[in-house]
Amino acid sequence: MSNRIARQSSKTDAAGPSIETKEALRLLQNYEETRQGWFWSTDKDGNLTYVTESVAQILDKKSIELIGTPFTQLFVDTQQSDENQRTLPFLLTKRSKFLELQLQAATSNDDVRWWEVSGSPQFDHFGEFSGYRGSGKDITSQRQSAQDTAQLAMFDSLTGLANRAQMSKKLDATLSTFQQQKRTCSMMLLDLDHFKTVNDTMGHPAGDMLLKQVAKRLLKAVDDAGEVGRIGGDEFQILLPDWEDRGKLGELANTIISSLSQPYTVEGSRCIIGASIGIAISPFDGLSSDDLIRSSDLALYAAKGSGRGRFQFFARDLQQAAEDRKILEDDLRDALSREEISLHYQPVVNAKNNTVTGFEALMRWNHRERGPVSPAIFIPIAEDANLIGPLGEWALQRACADAVKWPGNVRIAVNVSPIQFADARLPEVVKKALKSTGLAPARLELEITESVFLAETDETDDMFKALKDIGVRLALDDFGTGYSSLSYLQTAPFDKIKIDQSFVRGATEPDSRNGAIIAAIVALANALDMETTAEGIEALDELEWIRELSVSHVQGYVYSMPVKDEDVHKRFETGDWIIMPEGPAKQRSDRNSMFRKVKLIHENSCYDVMIRNLSKTGALIEGLVDVPVGTKFVLDFGDGQIAVSTVRRSMGQQQGIEFEQRLVDDGNGGLCTRTRISPYLIAAAGMEVPNMSADFYAKKRDDWQHKSIPSFYTTDSWKAG
Repeated sequence: MSNRIARQSSKTDAAGPSIETKEALRLLQNYEETRQGWFWSTDKDGNLTYVTESVAQILDKKSIELIGTPFTQLFVDTQQSDENQRTLPFLLTKRSKFLELQLQAATSNDDVRWWEVSGSPQFDHFGEFSGYRGSGKDITSQRQSAQDTAQLAMFDSLTGLANRAQMSKKLDATLSTFQQQKRTCSMMLLDLDHFKTVNDTMGHPAGDMLLKQVAKRLLKAVDDAGEVGRIGGDEFQILLPDWEDRGKLGELANTIISSLSQPYTVEGSRCIIGASIGIAISPFDGLSSDDLIRSSDLALYAAKGSGRGRFQFFARDLQQAAEDRKILEDDLRDALSREEISLHYQPVVNAKNNTVTGFEALMRWNHRERGPVSPAIFIPIAEDANLIGPLGEWALQRACADAVKWPGNVRIAVNVSPIQFADARLPEVVKKALKSTGLAPARLELEITESVFLAETDETDDMFKALKDIGVRLALDDFGTGYSSLSYLQTAPFDKIKIDQSFVRGATEPDSRNGAIIAAIVALANALDMETTAEGIEALDELEWIRELSVSHVQGYVYSMPVKDEDVHKRFETGDWIIMPEGPAKQRSDRNSMFRKVKLIHENSCYDVMIRNLSKTGALIEGLVDVPVGTKFVLDFGDGQIAVSTVRRSMGQQQGIEFEQRLVDDGNGGLCTRTRISPYLIAAAGMEVPNMSADFYAKKRDDWQHKSIPSFYTTDSWKAG
């Protein structure tokens, strides 16, 4: 530019450039050399007549090579610009002045550069357009900083996943669009189980590394089915547009839980966590993002309260269940002082001779108002409320006190929770119980689950050694249900492996591989000089099968339900307690016994019937008389759940029905339909939908053709019967 200015000056000043002009040229040249900015000019056709040498160097050229080429060739994607800005070709064509236009340099390598360019049109003394003069500066670092800031605003800095704000924005936009298009969208809320334990024992840096690995596994499991985000701590959110099939949702949830439950390697150490998932589906469980998140949060709360490591679909009664759980937690704090807690003892039987060799102590809670409360309900509550320590210590003391009165060779097994196992005081608690009751250490068996191996630390090994030094026996409980690994069996000093009942269920069916698995466990136990106990044996065919596999001990209803301490004394009054097995000849598929009122729709009539039991393939109902075999009707379970059914057996007031489409697992031991009738469709029929406003129905009537509504969902059919 300095040469061009000199040439122009010579035309107007025969004596040559003035001192002021020379000084200005030197200043401009110095400015260019500092690379704080650069200059350019074009002719009227948009071709370069001048460009700073440093710009040419960035483009891997010399300035002389660029002279005569279009100014636009210095950049890439000149047809694009930042929001609310005109494109460079448009501005040049219109001969408009422009300021701070951000453009990417057309570099020949991977070095991405951004320039901020300004330019002014030039006119000669006749007023004719003669070209452009302008300047530019490098803004690469500023732009990268802005991008980093935007990235931090939308994405989690640790895992790279979308953050809470981004997921909220995405959910709002999706639900708004999908509501207009009458489409479905599912939300999974995921919380890591036992993450705090790993974080506390291995440190926060290790916890951060673990979260990164979790994020990778989540992305792999979800793939392109939806959006994964981390919304804080160890909570994640998964958005699944156009997903409503609860069978597929359950399969995906189980895949995620299984994937996240596999061992991790962090800083050279092995650790294991789990996951619980709550699932809500729009529009069934909420139209707004707040409603859907609240529903998925309640479902997650229920999943964690049911034992963790599982999923749960949202249901209307979960809010009440959450309130009931809080009341139970408060009552559980006083249950010991009120003497509502007791121990029952389930016999452990020698599989060869049917002789009772020991008992497992099982805690029972007889609530003063509610009556018996299932351990599946109150044990997770105790763990979450930090009550498991006092309850466990009480159980250990009471079990030892009862067992010392039994025959001298009979053992007592007491469950030790992972929370108790992590307490350094556990060995002293065990010593105290043995000393105060006089029970021989060899008669006490502590049942420990695989979750104590969440993190392989020196503290875990030290605890095992301390317990074995006392002289008690150790049993690995529920082997095969979660974190099974042969590595810890090499070092952990177990005396027994308890085979979970999930390996027994369905094991006698054709093509089942469970027999091979149990045979391998037995062989492993024998090689390590350990006993084996099969849990949950209920049918005679299961017992015979277990015996053939050489399992040494059996525990289950085929021998006895848990009994009270006084009953144990009575059984041993005449010597050994020998139990002859009793039970069904064969184990049938699981059925849920119930007494539940539902609607049955046949043609244009609706009736109230009672479900007596329910399975994935059918149900036993009563309430109608002498229904012909082959009759088809629809069962309405409520909340949009319907099942088309056929009568297969008719016995007076009872009918055995078969579903056209199998029900699916609801994640909490219950069953549900794969899909539901859309709330839009129900509203169009003029019926009330829980999560839709009253004026919604009238609007939807206009949107839907009445002929698209099934006959059994018309208003008249619901009034009938």
